[in-house]
Amino acid sequence: MKTKLIPLLCATLLALPALGQAQNTKPKRSNPMAPIRDVVGLPRVLLIGDSISIGYTLPTRELLKGKANVHRIPTNGGPTTKGLVQIDSWLGDSKWNVIHFNWGLHDLKFMPHGKRQVTLVAYEKNLDSLVRRLKQTGAKLIWRNTTPVPEAKVRPQRIPADVVSYNAAAKRVMQKHRVPIHDLYSFALARLEKIQLPANVHFTPEGSAALADEVAKDILDALK
Repeated sequence: MKTKLIPLLCATLLALPALGQAQNTKPKRSNPMAPIRDVVGLPRVLLIGDSISIGYTLPTRELLKGKANVHRIPTNGGPTTKGLVQIDSWLGDSKWNVIHFNWGLHDLKFMPHGKRQVTLVAYEKNLDSLVRRLKQTGAKLIWRNTTPVPEAKVRPQRIPADVVSYNAAAKRVMQKHRVPIHDLYSFALARLEKIQLPANVHFTPEGSAALADEVAKDILDALK
């Protein structure tokens, strides 16, 4: 009897690690900032922006599957000051057909010392420099304005009226350089309670998907 039990016990012990592995295996989440391989023959699109754009990167990429290679910068775009430092490395040496870009939420946020990270005057000046650099790529540019900040208190502090002011400054820059504006601010504002997280500048997964629909449409129009 003991002789028969030994092989059975050994088989059970050998199976335990595999069973544990199977139970601990979870599907890997796609990383929106991971580099992608281009599909040869498709136009190349670059998304530049902060965490709002990170949220709509994957659904935008899915919507444009088979129509465009949708890349994004490998980080949160942060304020315009960060953009000025890193823009050359983000653009690289490859050709871009369309660049859909934004800065704003990080510029207008209040820092621990009680002042905005980038003043309105500096924001407009920085954005002008960034647009000049982006135009050198020869890509079609699409400026995506900054999405709304809720009336509820958010941390870090941001003021809803500042979004309007910073978007107005950005509009002046884009009109000067004849860059089309993707008004995602108005789209989001009209349905903010449905698509934005409570007391948060970020959006629900469904909200990010709704933004992605709009982003994909604008990119497709630019590719025509």
